[in-house]
Amino acid sequence: MKIAVILRLTPDLTEELELTEDGRDIDREWIGLVLNEFDDQALEQAVLLKESTGAEVTALTVDGEGVERMLRAALARGADAVYRIPAGEAFASSRALAPLYAAAVRRIGADLVLTGVLATDDLHGELAPFLAAELGWRQASAVSDVQIVGVDAVVRQEYSGGRSARLAIPLPAVIGLQTASQPPRYVSGSRLRDLLKVEVPELAVDAASAATGIQPAVLALPQRGAGADMIEGNGGQVAEKLHAILLEKGLV
Repeated sequence: MKIAVILRLTPDLTEELELTEDGRDIDREWIGLVLNEFDDQALEQAVLLKESTGAEVTALTVDGEGVERMLRAALARGADAVYRIPAGEAFASSRALAPLYAAAVRRIGADLVLTGVLATDDLHGELAPFLAAELGWRQASAVSDVQIVGVDAVVRQEYSGGRSARLAIPLPAVIGLQTASQPPRYVSGSRLRDLLKVEVPELAVDAASAATGIQPAVLALPQRGAGADMIEGNGGQVAEKLHAILLEKGLV
């Protein structure tokens, strides 16, 4: 069995964000990029399935700044192969990227695709269902566990109110993963250094961008509040000031 994992670099939201001049996007020139946390879970689940079934894991991502480092880290964590896919400006959203990823998945002959259920630039979780539609495969999202049983992917799908269900999905299938069966594994610095010179191959595919018909109208940064009052002094002084504040608020 072959598993494809789609990985995405997303803006690091712990950094200061600025908008472009037209107010329709964030300025990406200086912002740091990190692996999407849900894709991180998808990679871990794929490696767990490799360990339990002997599957072959291939990590895919759209080419861009920082992707080679991310893909080398995927190799260090257990992926068997990695590819960066060239894409133009037309592929600027999850829906637009679906045909591109579908062509790549067909090229490598995958039976199962795992990707994160959401991303900071995909808050509606579009990638997994649109990709499944392009492939003509079955699909499930908001999944917190994946096991292979015979020719089925048996998944736990989460619902609101703390409910979940076990679903048996015949392969091939696309899964939008929320949480892997166990936390993502730690990779040592020495293992990463061993892979610094590994060449990350390119996988060029022929696919047209899917028209979305949607353009962002305007973005706005959240308004800053007054911030926090920092209480200084030794332990006794801080306790005394806290007590005074609680008295003023009528909480003690």
